[in-house]
Amino acid sequence: MGYFVCAFGVQNEKIAVYVHANQVKAHITPWLYGSCIEDVNHEIYGGLYDQKIFGESFEEPIPSAEIVGFTTYEGQWTVQGAALLVGAYPGAKLINESEQLASGTVEVAMKMLGSGDNAGLLLAVSKPGNGADNFYGYEISLTADGKKIIIGKHKHDFEHLKDIPVQCNPYAWNRLKAMLHNGKIKILLNDEPVYAFDNDDPALKAGKIGLRTWNTSVQFRDLKVRKDDTFRTLPLQAVPPKKISNQWDAVETGQVKSAFALDTSHAYHGKQAQMMHFVSGKGMVGIANASLNRWGIAVKNGQRFQGRLYLRSTHLTGAVTVALQSKDGMKTYAKQAVRGVSSQWQKFSFELHSDAEDAHARFVVYLDQPGQVWVDQVTLMGTGDEQFKGLPYRNDIGQAMVKQGLTFLRYGGTMVNVPGYRFKKMIGDADKRPPYTGHWNRYSTNGFGIEDFLKFCEAAGFVPAFAINIEESPQDMADMIEYLNGPVTSEWGKRRAANGHPKPYGVKYIGVGNEEVLFNGDRADEYDHYVERFLLLYDAMKGKDPSVSLVSTAWWRPESPHMERVFHALDGKAAYWDFHPWADQLTSGKEVRKELQRMRELFLKWNPNTTMKCAIFEENGNSHNMQRALGHVTVQNAVRSMGDFVLTSCAANALQPYQQNDNGWDQGQIFFTPSQVWGMPPYYAQQMAAANHQPLLVASEVHGGELDVTATRSEDGKTLVLHVANTGALSKPLQVQIDGFDSVKKMKTITLAGPLTAVNAPDDPEKIIPVEQEFHEVKNQEQIIPPYSYTILVYTQ
Repeated sequence: MGYFVCAFGVQNEKIAVYVHANQVKAHITPWLYGSCIEDVNHEIYGGLYDQKIFGESFEEPIPSAEIVGFTTYEGQWTVQGAALLVGAYPGAKLINESEQLASGTVEVAMKMLGSGDNAGLLLAVSKPGNGADNFYGYEISLTADGKKIIIGKHKHDFEHLKDIPVQCNPYAWNRLKAMLHNGKIKILLNDEPVYAFDNDDPALKAGKIGLRTWNTSVQFRDLKVRKDDTFRTLPLQAVPPKKISNQWDAVETGQVKSAFALDTSHAYHGKQAQMMHFVSGKGMVGIANASLNRWGIAVKNGQRFQGRLYLRSTHLTGAVTVALQSKDGMKTYAKQAVRGVSSQWQKFSFELHSDAEDAHARFVVYLDQPGQVWVDQVTLMGTGDEQFKGLPYRNDIGQAMVKQGLTFLRYGGTMVNVPGYRFKKMIGDADKRPPYTGHWNRYSTNGFGIEDFLKFCEAAGFVPAFAINIEESPQDMADMIEYLNGPVTSEWGKRRAANGHPKPYGVKYIGVGNEEVLFNGDRADEYDHYVERFLLLYDAMKGKDPSVSLVSTAWWRPESPHMERVFHALDGKAAYWDFHPWADQLTSGKEVRKELQRMRELFLKWNPNTTMKCAIFEENGNSHNMQRALGHVTVQNAVRSMGDFVLTSCAANALQPYQQNDNGWDQGQIFFTPSQVWGMPPYYAQQMAAANHQPLLVASEVHGGELDVTATRSEDGKTLVLHVANTGALSKPLQVQIDGFDSVKKMKTITLAGPLTAVNAPDDPEKIIPVEQEFHEVKNQEQIIPPYSYTILVYTQ
């Protein structure tokens, strides 16, 4: 279904849009309809990349000990005497399962163990899962410097409520307390009241309690709950975990004696391999993987899977078996025995044909006879129509991106800023590419890298852009350009051909870094270093291919005293300057329009003859609802108004696993589970705009009310398109008056509308979709523009 009717009333005064179809203002980039992939470990692994195994090379450590009565959501939690220790982690949570609190007191003693961000209490917790903001509840956290208490609200997102100045020694024990009573929450530090606020959110009136860290190491002790005038100290007891890499689970059946270990001395790939030992008895000993978030692997009756893994063994008396099973292991859907395992690492390929359907299956490697086996680098993928154009990418996700109408795709973001992100580690045999310490996920692999991204864009028909780490060596970047764009007769072009792609990729757009100089403040030395690295890499890459367009990613700070000199250093070398606006608000378009105008004015002020332009490689936010769709639409209108000054606007993020939000950005356009793919409202807004692109911006004016409008026209003058955003709560009567465009034969409207908080969900994936209507009337027909809507009006001669 789609929303179209107004339930909020109608504005009395009419709004008029005057369009001058013969007054061309500018050309509009065809690459306006962009998207951004940033988080390789959750947009790619478990998503676009058709690798069903998450944690394929066993790099993750042994999980935290189980804390009796608590559930761990990421992070390493250990009990040391009477204290609980957790290392720095972006949003790790420990939730108590026994206490439901609507009224009472929670308190804990805490001591910071180093610098970082903050840690503290969680209240009214429900719907928890892995991920920084993946829960409902209040957060009461003390900063690592002891100078602030941060109060926030989480509803699968983060709303910052208040910062309270305090003063304490963070490296001594401090007692943080929260009192819930009569709809209020009162915060105390070391028994001194510091703040109180109303608990007026019905979804957060009651819930579980927990502990949390945000990027700081901390100790907790004396976690107490008071209900009915009785304080109870929650016991902290740990059960040692199995010695299995954290993304895998133990499989033990029957009466068996088993042992597991992570081998850090003789791994095939990376730093660790998994050892499993069937010591004695009858039954099975093995390990199971249930893919990203332990969601499970979706299997269908008759579906064929292909896979490979690396094995070695000692004293093996039987075969190693690989299988697809139900989540509880009670049903087996497919299995294959692997024989000939020796004491040396060997690659074994296999096929599994499922004889049942299950959206939450698991992949298992097991022994049913005594022996010791080491496992490393496990891959499981679909086959045939399950893959996108014969490539190892999920077909349903690839097709959804194509249907979105994308013309441009950017691959980059904070993941590129880590030291291990290097191009030469991403090419060749995927099983031999080294893992590295990532940003969003510390245990990143290179199974999908820059070249794999380019193959996808080539097959999908998208113009690609990617980012590189600024600390890459000039020689490596020269080799990269030759590898990607050089002839097959060149040294690195020959390597590309040997890796399966004789034809050059013809890459044009490369971002030198990502959000550089952002994270350490407005410091001269940071800008100097970026300019130095940019120029070195510029000479190396342009020396190999002058047609490549490089993009400056120095964070845009027009008020900075350093900005002009960075511009002069890069002017004539950087073709574009990357700008990352926010697009969550209904006012986003106005703000972005002002900033783009300011950027262009400053460029021309600093050099009237400059050719420097702008590329929006990330259009960011924290939501994926109808409000975000309108923010995106108004930003696109702002970009259209700038003509070809802006190369592209890439909405972030391209993809998001359903209910997975561990990087804090709840802003996916396409959502997915192992078995389903669907678009959110911003997806359909992008689809509408791309399907109705016209290359010429023409003059238009709005009179009599608030609507965000741009008018575009075809080169031949036979098609006129208006993009209209209504960010208000009332329907608005719109009279369109056009000159310079005669003999209208047909007019149609495409409208996306709904409540600001509306999203599409797995059980109703088309709740918010475009609605199209056709009219055969005169061009000045009045239209009713629904509240909170994006409407495209198409006039055809």
